[in-house]
Amino acid sequence: MLTTMVENYPGFAEGILGPQLMEEMRKQAERFGATLIQKDVTRVDFSKRPFLIEVDRDVYEAKSVIIACGASARLLGLESEWKLMGHGVTTCATCDGFFFRGQEVVVIGGGDSAMEEAIFLTKFATKVTVIHRRDTLRASKIMQEKAFKNPKIEFVWNSVVEKILGEEIGKVTGVLIKNVKTGEVTEKKCAGVFVAIGHTPNTQLFVGQLELDEMGYIITRNGTHTSVPGVFAAGDVQDHIYRQAITAAGSGCMAAIDVEKFLEH
Repeated sequence: MLTTMVENYPGFAEGILGPQLMEEMRKQAERFGATLIQKDVTRVDFSKRPFLIEVDRDVYEAKSVIIACGASARLLGLESEWKLMGHGVTTCATCDGFFFRGQEVVVIGGGDSAMEEAIFLTKFATKVTVIHRRDTLRASKIMQEKAFKNPKIEFVWNSVVEKILGEEIGKVTGVLIKNVKTGEVTEKKCAGVFVAIGHTPNTQLFVGQLELDEMGYIITRNGTHTSVPGVFAAGDVQDHIYRQAITAAGSGCMAAIDVEKFLEH
């Protein structure tokens, strides 16, 4: 939902935008008879059978369930970040990159998603500054090479954003950057701040119902089996190591096969 160009998914030689890939997958599922309900699940009950899934005021019964609700973008936790969200602060370069055409922006993070955001934003911004709390990136080698070779991208190492500026006028005007080694604080003028510092699994619904690890990810064993027979989990909701579109799709296939075997028996 929040990624930009997907370069490492099979079948797309020139890459494909994340939202576009999702839409293609939805259409394919519908062609084979899947019914899609675009609403939030408010409660689940896995303590009895059939399982109960509440969606607003509707209740659905299921003999088996696959949980594939992914993970959400992590934020800095700054008060200024919340106040300026949607007014220059964003977690989605695909959604908002166009609005920063001809301006300078900041990307916070050092992983693959941060590099993807930074590279994508160079299509619109005059300059992209990546701020990272360490002196090396966590991103894959190919993503690092792409970012380092891009003349529009520069890096600020060993630094964190202490505050996002512009609250008084309702739009981002810059950031205060603190060097974690020297303690020096400097101001960087920019029109946009893109936060790309990782994700939190969307598992709040399942606390007390399924076995979760210390980070909140669903624990799976013997493929995609959770701690409750008949409930399976796939994708980033149970994977905090690989977190790639192709591995999520692969575990989705595994979950479908596990469900089929479970229902047969």
